[in-house]
Amino acid sequence: MTSSRIVLLAAAVGMAVPVIAFAQSKAPAKSQKVVSQQVKRGEYLVTISGCNDCHTPLKMGPSGPEPDMSRMLSGHPEDMQLPPAPGPTGPWIGHAAATLTAWAGPWGVSYTANLTPDPETGVLRDFTEQQFIQAMRTGKHQGQGRPILPPMPWPWFAKMTDQDLKAIYAYLRQIPPIRNKVPDPIIATQ
Repeated sequence: MTSSRIVLLAAAVGMAVPVIAFAQSKAPAKSQKVVSQQVKRGEYLVTISGCNDCHTPLKMGPSGPEPDMSRMLSGHPEDMQLPPAPGPTGPWIGHAAATLTAWAGPWGVSYTANLTPDPETGVLRDFTEQQFIQAMRTGKHQGQGRPILPPMPWPWFAKMTDQDLKAIYAYLRQIPPIRNKVPDPIIATQ
């Protein structure tokens, strides 16, 4: 190989390395941007869909009940002991705890789930993205288990696109985990 070919080869390699490095550095940023947009969309959907209304416990604030955002989306507080649920009487179809995280009615007693990604107590710890979508489409826990009880409006979520449900799942997987073991529901026997 002649010295001019070596110089040309060295120049080509010298130019290619920065171009390859630049291209590789841009690839993750692009995929992170997509994930970031998906997560932002999920945050928006969780906010406008009212998920915090039931999955974030209420606390008493200066102007009355308000969401306790230090427990955002952590579900029914594990340390909140409730008396036995009253049966439905008169025109009432259900009763709610003061935190709006527990509900009783003809279906039994339902407790709002911990939607945070806590590895021990978060309901989504065992859900794949597909199981989450199936749960929202079918009203069944993990898309195949026990029924998701009232007042969870899963039939409304069932009408969301796969992309919207994937965005909600992505958002919920990255919010701060909160350890909070929610009681199992009490399903009424017929």
